[in-house]
Amino acid sequence: MSPAIRLERSGPADTVARVTLARPELHNAFDASVIAELRTTFASLAREEPATLRAVILAGDGPSFCAGADIAWMRAAMALDVEGNEQDAMAMADMFETIDTLPVPLIVRVQGAALGGGMGLCAVGDLVVAESGARFGFTETRLGILPAVIGPFVIAKIGETHARALFPGGRRFDAVRAQRIGLVHEIVEGDDALDAAVDAAVADVLAAGPTAARAAKAIVREVRGLGHGSSKWHTARVIARQRVSAEAREGFAAFDEKRKPAWAPDPDSGAD
Repeated sequence: MSPAIRLERSGPADTVARVTLARPELHNAFDASVIAELRTTFASLAREEPATLRAVILAGDGPSFCAGADIAWMRAAMALDVEGNEQDAMAMADMFETIDTLPVPLIVRVQGAALGGGMGLCAVGDLVVAESGARFGFTETRLGILPAVIGPFVIAKIGETHARALFPGGRRFDAVRAQRIGLVHEIVEGDDALDAAVDAAVADVLAAGPTAARAAKAIVREVRGLGHGSSKWHTARVIARQRVSAEAREGFAAFDEKRKPAWAPDPDSGAD
């Protein structure tokens, strides 16, 4: 694991992974090596089975979550030709796609700044929790470039109307506006509350059936763009398969017997 990326395991049977951007002196900005390491890390996590991986947390060390791309790296890219820049940009796009398609729920913990590519990381998260003082912005145009690679992921999250309002000017905005446009789901006061909110989100995921949680995340992507008839049949097939699963049988048996299902964490062991 690169010194710029830290991977830790916790929770019951180490089924919770925490991926931390660990370049606090650079506000966890991306460069080519960080992009490659993030893609490799999330590709590896995506191959894990439901029994071994149930939730992932994405966080950043230090005062900022992620200030986007490293200025020195972007400056070096200016010396590349168009083809070299396309390859550079495609590497970043592949990284975001790998994170976006992670099969398990991804909880993003945001403090300080989330700018440029850091906004992209928020967009590919399933649940984003932000400290109230966090600041956000699609600041690329202030440098004469644009939020292109993160665009598809951000627009899918906040919609065209907010993207059109925020992309061109590059103005920074607060957590309240980030929540209003759908980029952030929960705002809390202070780092302790931020950690508690992340722990609560993880606990919610661990209370769900491991395959059910994955299927529930997947169906959002699967029905995207489908017509009514296609989505009707697809969702019917998905729920039919899940209803006859061993996990569903255990869930209903636990409900009838007024006990926790086998996948629920032991309250004495803790979830962290």
